[in-house]
Amino acid sequence: MMDNFILFAGTANPDLAGTVAQKLDIPLGKSAVERFPDGEVNVRLLESVRQKSVFILQSTAPPVNDHLVELLAFADACRRAAASRITAIIPYFGYARADKRHGRREPITASMVAEVLQAVGVNHVVTLDLHTLQIEGFFRIPVDSLTAVPIFCEAIRHYLPPNFVVVSPDTGRVQMATQYAQKLDSSVVVLHKHRTSGTETEVTRVVGDVKGYACLIIDDMISTGGTLAKSIEALLKAEARPEIIIAATHGLFVKEARAKLSHPSVKAIFVTDSVTSKETDWQQLKIVSIAPLVATTIQRFKTDGSISDLF
Repeated sequence: MMDNFILFAGTANPDLAGTVAQKLDIPLGKSAVERFPDGEVNVRLLESVRQKSVFILQSTAPPVNDHLVELLAFADACRRAAASRITAIIPYFGYARADKRHGRREPITASMVAEVLQAVGVNHVVTLDLHTLQIEGFFRIPVDSLTAVPIFCEAIRHYLPPNFVVVSPDTGRVQMATQYAQKLDSSVVVLHKHRTSGTETEVTRVVGDVKGYACLIIDDMISTGGTLAKSIEALLKAEARPEIIIAATHGLFVKEARAKLSHPSVKAIFVTDSVTSKETDWQQLKIVSIAPLVATTIQRFKTDGSISDLF
């Protein structure tokens, strides 16, 4: 069955897609992405996809709108070229934080993205550590949200100091923190916070004992780094040991994130290659590849196998 499918790489994750193709022992699909002076994008498929199962690997990371429209153009081109099935592999799903209205006259943009992906012919979506699993409910097609927790635990295990706790930066990440704690034989501490503005939060309470413990702070993403910086401050104020490791699936590192997280207590920051990192000279930053996970997932799909053991 593997000879009847094709994997295309968008411009958001070319290195990741290339590594996935190597692990599958296949060439990447031939395509061309053109950007015009006015900002418009065009995608050309340079080989036939007729009656083939197509996989398109493209995170909708910054610049979010450019990468999203490119993904839509890829899918539309495949649909019009008579592909039998289109699977969008979106390791980082942009607009995932816009999963509800914060005001009466605001859109639910994550729902809108789900609608347009289906409108252009996407039959299946695969993503990684989706910000909220409720987003799956915006789709009428299958959605598989993989997790990086197992591969992170293997990578982090040798960096962890003795006597550490797993820290959830808010109540929304407790389930993820529990997964880490179970795999690493630790306990969970939760930070309670409230949002003071659209982009600012304040940690109000540390639930659990961190005194004298090192901390592994987990999250699904690092954007501006503001939440993590305040989490570090709150933990140290609660007398945690100044030995902090951060594990976040998606490393966006926008604005002054690096400056905020370059704290002497932070010993390492682990992210995946779901987003192509520009921080190539940051000694604290450790990048864990999801290529084996993505390749295994594609292999299972093409042999009608289960992926439940990958979680």
